[in-house]
Amino acid sequence: MEKMRDPDSTDKAAPSMKEPLPPPPPVTRVPVVALPPSLDYVPWSTDLCDCFSDLKRCCISFWCPCVTFGQISEIVDRGASSCGLNGVIYLLIAWVTGCACCYSFFYRLKMRKQYRIDGNAAEDFILHCLCESCALTQEYRELQNRGFNPSLGWFENAKRQNHGVAMAPMPPVAPIVEDGMKR
Repeated sequence: MEKMRDPDSTDKAAPSMKEPLPPPPPVTRVPVVALPPSLDYVPWSTDLCDCFSDLKRCCISFWCPCVTFGQISEIVDRGASSCGLNGVIYLLIAWVTGCACCYSFFYRLKMRKQYRIDGNAAEDFILHCLCESCALTQEYRELQNRGFNPSLGWFENAKRQNHGVAMAPMPPVAPIVEDGMKR
């Protein structure tokens, strides 16, 4: 009859036996990029209701949110779209549907992803629906705290950050595609 073995007991008969190492991962042509551990998500640099610290920007965001939104969107898009174009689109959506917050909400998501800011889509959507001017003012202040002056636009900010040295245009990021066809 076979003796039952206690799972908590250690087998002292074979102390030199080690578990085999797992096989190495398969070799692919797709590069693996690990994010450095220092790139954790961070909170917003200012609170939502700090909009009264800059009363001028708060008033502009309340009475003419298309201006603040256009300035934010140009920086978030890194110059790919203009302040004027996005401001006009915002104004048209507000005029036709009365719900421009749906458009500005997507830029808040994009900004949070770009700068690794804490939050989620549901919070962002509710925030833009309930207090659009506070949300826009917070985004504007966030860009200022990151060294941008949204009222100058992307290209002027890039020139100032590079001390007048001309920059080559940034190519769009293309997705990584494996070689060959697959069915």
